[in-house]
Amino acid sequence: MRFRQPLAFVAVLALSAAASAQLTTAKKQAPPQPATPSRAGATTPNVPESSNQHANTPATTPTSASSSTPAASSSSAPASAASTVATEEMAKMEAIPVKPGDATAGQGKAAACGACHGMDGNSTDAQYPKLAGQSEQYIVHQLMSFKSGTRQNSIMQGMAAPLSPQDMHDIGAYFASKESLPGVSDQTLAVAGGKLYREGDPSRGIPACMACHGPDGHGNPGAMYPQLAGQHADYVQKTLQAFHDGTVWGNEAHAQIMPDIAKRLTQADIAAVASYVEGLHTAQPGETVTGPEAAPAPASSVQPAAGTAVKQEAASTAAQPASASSKH
Repeated sequence: MRFRQPLAFVAVLALSAAASAQLTTAKKQAPPQPATPSRAGATTPNVPESSNQHANTPATTPTSASSSTPAASSSSAPASAASTVATEEMAKMEAIPVKPGDATAGQGKAAACGACHGMDGNSTDAQYPKLAGQSEQYIVHQLMSFKSGTRQNSIMQGMAAPLSPQDMHDIGAYFASKESLPGVSDQTLAVAGGKLYREGDPSRGIPACMACHGPDGHGNPGAMYPQLAGQHADYVQKTLQAFHDGTVWGNEAHAQIMPDIAKRLTQADIAAVASYVEGLHTAQPGETVTGPEAAPAPASSVQPAAGTAVKQEAASTAAQPASASSKH
């Protein structure tokens, strides 16, 4: 039963004609020099190091022209420099004056987005997130992050590159005007997922998800917390796993929150929460739900988490209809 729910350079020193001649004579008279041992124990010829680097190889700290010893390289320096540049690009885009997003104008601009995310923002492929109902602010911020490089995704970086800040606001307004359709959560995961979503686990330092994303999963646009209600479980699971493994979407304080929390989650926790939020939505008039706010499930059956909507089955126990204002 399932429930809805670059910098490298080489310094070249010019030798005088006399010094060059002396050096040549000395080499002819001196015996051959052995190769310099490498750190790994292998030998390498004493030849100048090539300046060609792989595109993904971090640049090293340049050697000082006044020193005969190469300066110590730092692997964190290039990453920090790139991060600084990306942050500056974000700041420039955010400083450009724009008008509030126009959903009508955004509909045409979002046509290309529909191929993956669905024309109304309800994607049918779980690898692409639903954008329907997501706040304009959050969508704009993520598009700017893709364009500046603070968030890495080859597809989205290409899609965001030609967009202006006004385009982003219009697209955000369009998807924000759409209603997210709830998915289907797994009964065997919904109980544990619902408990973590609503209560967290203080013993492991895990706060309740609803503290930021809201009891109904609609998020907090002002604080840049996204809507989760109805999002594909597969997408949520992969995103949480990426956060768990160290991925961070930017340098802002709010971008550090989820990676810090996710590293305390087990894979079972991640799967449970992801499944729970897929079916999370606001109950409609006359819709039946399960949980404490509805008729209790039979003692012999597994009771799904509070607030997950359930499909009607002939053999299921009838539940009391929830009011339009009930959240889950």
